[in-house]
Amino acid sequence: MKKLENIPSKIKALVLHEVGKLTLDEIDNYKLKKDWVLVKLKYCGICSSDIERVFINGTYHFPTIPGHEMAGEVVCVNDCDEKILGKSVCIFPMLPCMKCEACKKGEYAQCSNYNYFGSRCDGGFSEYLLVPKWNLIFFDNVSYKVASLCEPSAVSLHAVNLMNIKKNDNIAISGSGTIGLLIGYFASKKGANVNIVCRNKKKASFIKKIGFDVLDINNFKDEKYDGVFEVVGSNNSINQAIKLVKTFGKVVLVGNPKDDVVLDKNIYWKVLRKQLVLLGSWNSSYNDKNNDWKDVLDYMKKDASFFEKLITKEFLLPKSEEAFNYLRFSDDLKFKAVFKINE
Repeated sequence: MKKLENIPSKIKALVLHEVGKLTLDEIDNYKLKKDWVLVKLKYCGICSSDIERVFINGTYHFPTIPGHEMAGEVVCVNDCDEKILGKSVCIFPMLPCMKCEACKKGEYAQCSNYNYFGSRCDGGFSEYLLVPKWNLIFFDNVSYKVASLCEPSAVSLHAVNLMNIKKNDNIAISGSGTIGLLIGYFASKKGANVNIVCRNKKKASFIKKIGFDVLDINNFKDEKYDGVFEVVGSNNSINQAIKLVKTFGKVVLVGNPKDDVVLDKNIYWKVLRKQLVLLGSWNSSYNDKNNDWKDVLDYMKKDASFFEKLITKEFLLPKSEEAFNYLRFSDDLKFKAVFKINE
């Protein structure tokens, strides 16, 4: 075993004991095992799904350490892995079974028997995490703070790649949160003209400042857009996305639904009559042929300032209550909040 520093036997982590009960606990540090490494986490993003896990739905078991948007440094390895000691890494949060049909094809996001950091097993709201080497994405010349956006960015780029955007395509995005803006960024890099549906005046002003047009949903033309990304998951947003897209257009569904999805009859007729393509997008590609994570890090190297603008607040782990109150209740302009965990 090789290590970069003295590894503490006890570490701090935010532990979810039951719905609504998230506490900063001292826990045993992880023990190194074959083909896994110990990562000292620097930053971890707070996803909207973390809010639902902590306050509404819970995780798959209790106790659990949430968090899956992670960036850190490899600090302890097996002897044969010495060359990666001290390397900066993002962490692909899915732990696929490697046995099902999807895994055999390298489509790990569609694994039928996966584990997942932060929901099915302990995740990134912690000072350290034990991670399989296979899940590491190495990077340099990107800050840890920006790199913590790699997971939502990879999800967004994956959705954009499904659209097969052509230069000067008119693209609408129903959803003005972090994923919506990231989709807008990658779509614009593919040459699209991007319009984002936004009803919040503060957000609309920010969206215009970073270079996107804002779509006034109360005064829009049906069937204007070559493609639409639905990023909310609500009935209203999904129906709206179908109304916006042109004949023979494409709608990529990204938003996680909160309730049953119901299409108005006239909207369903539009799907049929316009011969629309409805595509689901789930997670990201992570294999030798298609690796959204590596592609995202290349964008981050060239354009870190865009990603920095999306991080509107950072908190230390002991300030978790303040962090979640900010995300749930604050009227401030907010997109992504992150935990700063280690220097």
